[in-house]
Amino acid sequence: MLDVQHLQTYYGESHILHDVSLHVKKGSVSVLLGRNGMGKTTTLHSIMGIVPPKTGSVVLNGKEMQALPSYQVSKAGIGLVPQGRRIFPNLSVKENLLTTSRPVRDGWDMKKIFDMFPRLKERETSMGGTLSGGEQQMLSIGRALMTNPDLLLLDEPSEGLSPLMVSEVIKIIKQLKEDGLSMLLVEQNLAMASDLADHVYILNKGTVVFDGASEEFDIEVRDKYLSLSS
Repeated sequence: MLDVQHLQTYYGESHILHDVSLHVKKGSVSVLLGRNGMGKTTTLHSIMGIVPPKTGSVVLNGKEMQALPSYQVSKAGIGLVPQGRRIFPNLSVKENLLTTSRPVRDGWDMKKIFDMFPRLKERETSMGGTLSGGEQQMLSIGRALMTNPDLLLLDEPSEGLSPLMVSEVIKIIKQLKEDGLSMLLVEQNLAMASDLADHVYILNKGTVVFDGASEEFDIEVRDKYLSLSS
C-alpha cells in the first residue's frame, strides 16, 4: 500500500526528518507517535507533497509520489485530515464537502458522508465557522473522504475534543478500517493510539526510534521513548 523510504526533509536550512522510513499495509492502521516538535506533521506533509523531501521515496500502490505536487498526490489516492481541521469557515457544510469531491463509482459521495455523519446532515447549510470542534472534525474527515482516497492521513484528530467526541472519532476510524480503508494516524492520545494501531512508529528528533507491531508497544516502550523526561 504505502512504502516510505529514507525521507530527508528540510525547512530552509533546518534538517527536520532524518532517514524516515515507514509502511502502511492495505486495510491497516499505522500510528505515528512522538512528543511535540519531533517531525510527525512534517512526515505527513512530506508524504502529501506539501513539504517535498530532498531525498527519499514515497510509493503508493507501486507508484512513486515523491516528485508530485500535493494536488496530484491527492488525485493518486492519498487524503489528508489536517491538524486543526482547517475547514472553510465561510462556506457551508455542503460547500466544504463539495470543494474536494472526486466522484468514483460506488465511492464516497454526499449521501454516504451524511449517512456516516448524520450531525453534518443536520448542519448541512450551516457555515463551517459556526460548528463545534467535534462537528468541524467530522467535516474535516468527511472532506478528506470525498476525495475517495486509498490511504487516509489523519493528523491529531483527537486534538481539542471532549472525551465523548474522542470516543466518536475512534468509532469512526474503526468503521473506516472495517470498510477496508488504510490509514496513517498521527496522535498524542496514547490510549486512542493503542486502541487503533496495527503498527506503531515513534519519532524522536526526526528519526524513527521504534518500529513495531501494536503488541510490542508496551509500558516499557512508552516509558523509554515518550516520557517527558526521556
